[in-house]
Amino acid sequence: MSDTTLILRAAAFAARQHRDQRRKDAEASPYINHPLELARVLAEVGGVTDTATICGALLHDTIEDTATSKAELAEHFGTEIAALVAEVTDDKGLPKAERKRLQVEHAASISDKAKRIKLADKICNLTDVASSPPADWSLDRRREYFDWAKQVIDRLRGVDPVLEAAFDQAYAGRP
Repeated sequence: MSDTTLILRAAAFAARQHRDQRRKDAEASPYINHPLELARVLAEVGGVTDTATICGALLHDTIEDTATSKAELAEHFGTEIAALVAEVTDDKGLPKAERKRLQVEHAASISDKAKRIKLADKICNLTDVASSPPADWSLDRRREYFDWAKQVIDRLRGVDPVLEAAFDQAYAGRP
């Protein structure tokens, strides 16, 4: 299977898995826009051409936010991509504060490919929170999100100067 075919299969799989989900913005935009934007940021801004990283970005929330298992991802996309997605997946069985703390704590120890996915995720999230925040988020909550995202990214710096600069630019738009 070609790299292009695998990437398109990952995009289609993510679209199916997230089909009933919406973003938290006022427009309730389709959730699939988020993983597609991560893949675009990695490729266009970061110059990332690694197929596993692009597929991991497209699939990054499938274990966390859908009924998809790591084993299912491995069956469809191979063990490397499934492992990448697992690296950036929060354990939804834990309280939110604990999940956030663990993201900061584990950021330095994830693989370089997972770090790039994490960078793209935080770039996209900061851009969205700044331009079209969740309708029910106060200014303080938006600022807290920005500061927490910076804590995560500060723990994984050194992996990709271009994506890190893009994160810093997104962070400069802090509300």
